[in-house]
Amino acid sequence: MKAAVVEEAGRLSIRELPEPSFGEYQARCRLMYGTLCAGTDGHLLRGDPPFCYWTKRPFVIGHESVGQVVETGRRVRYLKPGDLVTRVGTPAVGDVHSTWGGFAEVGIATDWRAMEEDQASGWDNPSLRVQQVLPPDMDPMVAPLFITWRETLSYLTRMGVSPRRSVLVIGSGGNGLAFVSHARNLGASPVVLVGSPQRLETGRQAGATEVFDYRAPKVWDQVRSVVPDGFDFVVDAVGKASNVAEGQRCLKPGGTIGIYGLDECGTITLAPSRTFTYYGGGYDEAETHEAVLAFYRVGRLDPGVWIDRREIFPLTDLAAAFEAVRSRRLVKPLVRLAATS
Repeated sequence: MKAAVVEEAGRLSIRELPEPSFGEYQARCRLMYGTLCAGTDGHLLRGDPPFCYWTKRPFVIGHESVGQVVETGRRVRYLKPGDLVTRVGTPAVGDVHSTWGGFAEVGIATDWRAMEEDQASGWDNPSLRVQQVLPPDMDPMVAPLFITWRETLSYLTRMGVSPRRSVLVIGSGGNGLAFVSHARNLGASPVVLVGSPQRLETGRQAGATEVFDYRAPKVWDQVRSVVPDGFDFVVDAVGKASNVAEGQRCLKPGGTIGIYGLDECGTITLAPSRTFTYYGGGYDEAETHEAVLAFYRVGRLDPGVWIDRREIFPLTDLAAAFEAVRSRRLVKPLVRLAATS
């Protein structure tokens, strides 16, 4: 099978690797589509902190992928051939490690429900629960977005975002746009986005009530004027020290700020003179699967905000997908992983 492998910091290759084996509670899947995550995938490719501290190279990159079940192990009960499963990737193969292994032609899904029922070894591994079966009519091009949608919805709900609360989102990448859509879907208002000039209209499409170019003169004065008493919630989807500093100034006393991005991991400080809550609780992607599916079903998550079905990159041209992200030409490039027929 073909797989996208980070050989060393900044160097990507497409390798032929042996297909991974699968166990009695697992299923072999044909990986269909994936989306590129500008944040995590970009940091992993470059070898930035904190990933460089625990990631062994070479490794198969990618974590936003969907697989179709082809063959199942003998104890599998809740996966069947043809099922579309989220967050499928390939494990380590030979001397090649795996961060999640989503950018490959073949992956392995685990029937964690059967494992739980049987109390099989490893059944309580929470990371397995992200592998959820999607309805049979789901568009496989849309399916990889469930990873982004579920993570960000879990993060916001755990922060406490609720109806009629004000939310400021800093960053207009895939995650930032997801925070905007979810905040509106949770009933928050106003929902303000500070992002790149190329993404302001996309921010409106995602549901932002106000959008601001982060490079505009006195932009933070303009942001604060929207909610003069301060925002209830601020989310920095990028993770930059300057964003967090300005975000703290936009909070109302007792408001909550969350730092979701990792661009300047380890260099960000919080102002001790201000009274606010720092949210550091993370997310549980699996817990919001049904809620995301429900929002999508009623048209409250528009895939066109994130992906362009007219431009699909083959796995062998993943480098071009990275370039489309770097240039901000696309929010989340769509990658065809294996033959779809």
